[in-house]
Amino acid sequence: MSKTARSDHPIHTLLADRYSPYAFADRDVRREDLASLFEAARWAASSYNEQPWRFIVADRREAEAFATLLSCLVEGNQAWAQRVPVLALGLVRTAFDRNGKPNRAAEHDLGLATAQLTLEATARGLSVHPMIGIQPERIRELYGVPDDATPLTGLAIGYAAEPSALPDGLRAREEAPRRRRPLHELVFGSRWGIRADLDGSY
Repeated sequence: MSKTARSDHPIHTLLADRYSPYAFADRDVRREDLASLFEAARWAASSYNEQPWRFIVADRREAEAFATLLSCLVEGNQAWAQRVPVLALGLVRTAFDRNGKPNRAAEHDLGLATAQLTLEATARGLSVHPMIGIQPERIRELYGVPDDATPLTGLAIGYAAEPSALPDGLRAREEAPRRRRPLHELVFGSRWGIRADLDGSY
């Protein structure tokens, strides 16, 4: 099943091929590949090079650790993520180490690190499904997360599979064409809501 984006303008194959599956193959992720994914995240840009992101990761080959992390997802995500070979949580440090002031860029920078992780995964034939459906307070309790860090996202990492084994609702979502808003709704020029002239076509 092809999920390649039908972009209006040319983009890199890694971006066109990236999508967030619900169906994952029963295939372990090599530890070397997993390390490279987080290495890609490590080299993301960040405000003042603060690198405010932190990750907690669990491999299903370590059953107890995997069950603990799985329990930190909301129920709807647990239903499909229990079959994923690797789960991770993304957290942010909310203040700058350099001066203790609030870091307003922290969530943005976690997003950028996650994007780099995702593209590295795509380059290696892996897929990543980010999810906001987590239980932050449970994560704090189970992992001893300090007050100056915030659990923000979950990540499912593995090899995409055919959606035939998914429940009907998820299978329909998986098989639906990928869609995005058109550029003119997203990129403005002289004023909010006024489309930017990106290619000289208007």
